[in-house]
Amino acid sequence: MEKGAAKKIVMSGIRPTGFLHLGNYFGALANYVKMQNEYDCFFMVADLHALTTLPDTKELKTNVARVLAENIASGLDPDKAALYCQSHVPETSDLYLLLNMMAYKGELEKTVTFKEKVKLQPNNVNAGLLTYPVLMAADILLHRAELVPVGKDQEQHLEMTRTFGNRFNHRYGHVFPEAQAFNFGEELLKVPSLDGAGKMSKSENQFATIYLSDDDELIRKKVMKAKTESGGSEAGAPMAESVANLINLMKLVGTPSDAIASYEKAYFDGSIRYGDMKKQLAEDMVKFISPIREKAEAIRNDEKYLKEIMEKGAAKARKSAQATMLQVKDAMGLNY
Repeated sequence: MEKGAAKKIVMSGIRPTGFLHLGNYFGALANYVKMQNEYDCFFMVADLHALTTLPDTKELKTNVARVLAENIASGLDPDKAALYCQSHVPETSDLYLLLNMMAYKGELEKTVTFKEKVKLQPNNVNAGLLTYPVLMAADILLHRAELVPVGKDQEQHLEMTRTFGNRFNHRYGHVFPEAQAFNFGEELLKVPSLDGAGKMSKSENQFATIYLSDDDELIRKKVMKAKTESGGSEAGAPMAESVANLINLMKLVGTPSDAIASYEKAYFDGSIRYGDMKKQLAEDMVKFISPIREKAEAIRNDEKYLKEIMEKGAAKARKSAQATMLQVKDAMGLNY
């Protein structure tokens, strides 16, 4: 980057529902940590988004604190990135309202995630659920972000963000850049579930997912129950997916490469002992997660520090948001 050149703006958010797990860590957090050194980053705890599926808010404060603590424990630096709570930036709601005037019922009803949520919560099909993509667009456009780290399930929302931004630009004058999906030049890592069924998830099979808050014994118990094959490999056949999943997990949590190579060799020559392999993975997993868990617990218990972090992050986010809203209102003629 040339000296004095403005850094590109990155924006992303995570909902304070469920517990963060290894999939979140390797799929998102590890990339965020790299991004904060090279870009102007806004990382948000999406508490307003959570309200679309969370009528009961008594756990929300605890969940927000835990997500913030786990983000910081994973390496996010509040002095480098703006780490803030969505509801602490009221300009988000201002832009959300204005963008709703440019979002059409038909296009919102076609959103894949809306259709899925309607099936999951037929008795709570609220307006916020329908306009979820508009709020996500407001989060991104508010900082005029150019780069947005998203998973596959959010790509349609990002496309809608571009649609709303371009619709605004066409109608009122150019304010918003086109936000692009961004994964730090790498494919998004999918961290496999321990039961061999897809990837780790906040909500699917909790015993097949390793959470950043799991204690050492629970990690060991989960890993020892991980799916493997009953026998070894047939000659010339590729490695069974369940065993390949364990190998991939070993690579992620730092199992020595010579140990991994020996398990791969043992698999193909039929001498593999899955119990030993799982014990190795369990101990390496414990070694990887326990420092993150302990640091997150210490941060979560320091309410004063967390409050300072949220205030500092909101101040950074609001400075950016207010500059955008000045441009938005000028473009729309709402400056009387």
